[in-house]
Amino acid sequence: MEQALSLSIKNWKEDDRPREKLLNKGRQALTDAELVAILLGSGNREESAVGLSQRILGAANNNLHELGRFSISGLMRFKGIGEAKAIAIAAALELGRRRRVEEALERFRVTSSASVFELMQPVIGELPHEEFWIVYLNNSNRVIRYVQLSKGGITGTLVDIRLAMKTALELGATAIVLAHNHPSGTLTPSDADKKLTQKIRLASESLDIRVLDHLIITEKSYFSFADHRIL
Repeated sequence: MEQALSLSIKNWKEDDRPREKLLNKGRQALTDAELVAILLGSGNREESAVGLSQRILGAANNNLHELGRFSISGLMRFKGIGEAKAIAIAAALELGRRRRVEEALERFRVTSSASVFELMQPVIGELPHEEFWIVYLNNSNRVIRYVQLSKGGITGTLVDIRLAMKTALELGATAIVLAHNHPSGTLTPSDADKKLTQKIRLASESLDIRVLDHLIITEKSYFSFADHRIL
């Protein structure tokens, strides 16, 4: 009983308690573990919320991007993490990801393959399955919208090119950028990647819409068709 009481955050000095620390010193003063501990609210009989958070982060190599890939069931494997706490963690990390995407989109103008990677990596770079997206641009190369066209593969049967062109016309797009991820981490384009790129390029040309690039995206890097002059 005495050990359980000593682990309780309520018994810590006020400046050491995550919630009070946030109020008194600001969000930036907290460690990742302390921020996660606020989401948890409590730990278990052997460790405080901060201790539990440190252990969870340790399992993710202290990397929030990696933690964001944990499933609900994966989070629930930690003692003291039930479904509600697991959902709270997953929701908070998803909000952070969406905030990063929205901030990028507000100021986004495509100027290079690197700028497309900056936009799309948070969207598809860490997924365990393939997704194919199209970024629609205006005549200043500013992003109008980006849309998922397929999930689970990018063969011609799964990507609806007519729908892609219909969306481009509805948005008034004058250019597009193609992007899909390779969960395996390989950056080499497959024959299917190349064939689909050419099909979309030909369809776009007939509507006077430019295909500026096609990016293969992984967690930390990318391959650009335009940079390698195979578009």
